[in-house]
Amino acid sequence: MALCRLSNKHATICSFPFGAFVFILGPFLRTFAVGSAPAAAFFMSNPSSDTGRGNAEPVIRLQSVQKSFALPSGEVFDAVQSLSLDIHPGDVFGLIGKSGAGKSTLLRLINLLERPDAGKVFVGGRDLTTLSRRELRDTRQNIGMIFQQFNLLQNATVFDNVAFPLKIHGRHSRAEIDARVRECLALVGLAEKIDTYPAQLSGGQKQRVAIARALAPRPQVLLCDEPTSALDTETTRALLETLRDINQKIGVTIVIVTHELSVVEVLCRNVAILEKGRLVEQFAVDAPSEERQTALGREIDELVRRREREAREPVEPRPTSLRRNPEEVAYV
Repeated sequence: MALCRLSNKHATICSFPFGAFVFILGPFLRTFAVGSAPAAAFFMSNPSSDTGRGNAEPVIRLQSVQKSFALPSGEVFDAVQSLSLDIHPGDVFGLIGKSGAGKSTLLRLINLLERPDAGKVFVGGRDLTTLSRRELRDTRQNIGMIFQQFNLLQNATVFDNVAFPLKIHGRHSRAEIDARVRECLALVGLAEKIDTYPAQLSGGQKQRVAIARALAPRPQVLLCDEPTSALDTETTRALLETLRDINQKIGVTIVIVTHELSVVEVLCRNVAILEKGRLVEQFAVDAPSEERQTALGREIDELVRRREREAREPVEPRPTSLRRNPEEVAYV
């Protein structure tokens, strides 16, 4: 059954941005002339995160990348300026900075949704800037993407949303697709929502479906563009736990753009701080306290030290007079 009908009657049911559609669709529009791995390889497990972090070779390497945009005024905005960065397998890497710092542009350079004006982009050892369109589509199978606004197919069930890239790929049997969809939904804790439609889901559940869809082709890298910005605090916390579990269980490398320092403190192992398109500071989040070069770096460091202090402090029991009785709890 087609997920997006092309008749006028259903022309508006696929409402997510065209760029997102192209990214999800692109990796699977390969000609049969391109060699493909056996279907069984599709279900092989990724290496553990511990194994990946021991690998000396970065899974993502940016070498002096630059990206500028022409503004309506005729001026040129330098979004990313001669930036170099290495991200190693199994890492959870945060990209932070103020609005306009170049975070999202840098993330989109990693999968070449934005092509750099200069520099090189290596993912899995391949320079994406030198690949043909066909080769780039093939390589993008190794890069999952989670968008800020979920970008789900509204007329499709959760099953069909997660199966979408696999069905387009055309190289897997129904049984393989069914098994993989159920595996991904179990991984994000939504196995019971398999026949549900997006309109019946909460924001956090929609984002989990988007994560499951991104993981379906078993990418080595998972790019996240402000995945918690549309979620409340409690849902954000649950989503971060999901991403942490995914990283620990299957070893996928996660790169997350966020403006929330608490997301970095809770989830990330390493962080890079951008200012005006430049990398101004980079450090391991749990590294011994040092004098950070930026205000954002010092704020992250303070969050980490506060967590460490709270973990050492004994939890005092609440006075009996302040404990709620069962009737009170029912109204909380």
